[in-house]
Amino acid sequence: MHKPSSIDGSLSRRTALRAGLIGAGCLGGLPGVLQKACAAAPPRDDKRILVVLELSGGNDGLNTLVPYGDDAYYRHRPKLGIRPKQLRVIDDHHGFNPGMAGFERLYKDGHMAVVHGCGYAQPSFSHFTSMAYWHTAMPNSGEEYGWVGRLADAIDPQLTPNFVINIDEIQSLAVRARNHLPVSFDDPKRFTRKGLFEERPLLDAVPAAQAQDTPSLRFMRNVAVSARESSQRVREACARYKTPVDYGIIPLDLPKIAALIAADMPTRLYYSAFRRNAFDTHVQQAELHQRLLTYASDAVAGFMRDLERIGRAQDVTLLVFSEFGRRVPENTSLGTDHGTANHMYVIGQPVRGGHYGTLPSLTRLDEGDNLIHTTDFRRVYASLIEGWLGADAQQVLRGRFEGFPIFG
Repeated sequence: MHKPSSIDGSLSRRTALRAGLIGAGCLGGLPGVLQKACAAAPPRDDKRILVVLELSGGNDGLNTLVPYGDDAYYRHRPKLGIRPKQLRVIDDHHGFNPGMAGFERLYKDGHMAVVHGCGYAQPSFSHFTSMAYWHTAMPNSGEEYGWVGRLADAIDPQLTPNFVINIDEIQSLAVRARNHLPVSFDDPKRFTRKGLFEERPLLDAVPAAQAQDTPSLRFMRNVAVSARESSQRVREACARYKTPVDYGIIPLDLPKIAALIAADMPTRLYYSAFRRNAFDTHVQQAELHQRLLTYASDAVAGFMRDLERIGRAQDVTLLVFSEFGRRVPENTSLGTDHGTANHMYVIGQPVRGGHYGTLPSLTRLDEGDNLIHTTDFRRVYASLIEGWLGADAQQVLRGRFEGFPIFG
């Protein structure tokens, strides 16, 4: 087991029908360079995969990984504060929420890096705005493309089909790319091209690119073929997949990702979410929050066990984050309000487990009683981009951010 590292410091109409695009329901918006075709690339030797799981709604980090060793925590949260004897203690300062057996085990096995105080300057308390900043890795900028999309463009200029998969009801901004077309779906069984009965012959018979096609039409035909093939591969992979591993009551989308990895899809970037602002716990937080954390913890732990079972545990790293944390003091409704800095979790067998970053102070808060962030969240992205996927983080993030030594 890897010895945890110390904490630095203090501890993403008809022509179209003929081309097969309308009703595809599976690929993102057209890229900026229409002349580029989605031709299949040869198999890659590099099998490293990044999976991103967002906890939407603003997860309360202080009641996720509780700083029980700091008395200020209990002064701020006399009723919501979780007592040490209830916690899943991992060291002399921190303990996981009682419902997080899976996270406790991953940490103690040395497969979890916890990065403290993650946030950005001039924080937004809007779910939509703050999540957009995290999706683009460009706070206060209005950036058009997501950081995962830019990463795909950087590491796969061949535009490999199915290189990026986003499992959700709608495509995340995080995976939007200039050149890549992310595959996006929710229910694999329903992942098929939709259309009126009269349109089916056009939708089902997409002709291959023709020599007389314009570059734009050729591109659309290639996209349509890719869309049809992608949906078929996804449906087949998920239909075949059977696992004895228990992912808990709410497995999120992680079994779908495991199924696609087991089917040896060429995907190297997966993006999913615990959806619908689930973690926006303003009122009567305690029991609800623990349940949510149990669902997430069990699903992540199950995913990691499943990767071991299929022999891919060394190939996958998982990032867990939320758009912001919660205000430090509990509110009068026994909940917590929108805050700022939070933990980020990097999980997997290749990870050097332990604490990273500097703990934010619970006594020196901003004027709104929020934590002052100590780690720019893009440092974690940089760690994954360079340390795990071997890409140029400065190119992807459009700025220089020092990563952490999370990978061996």
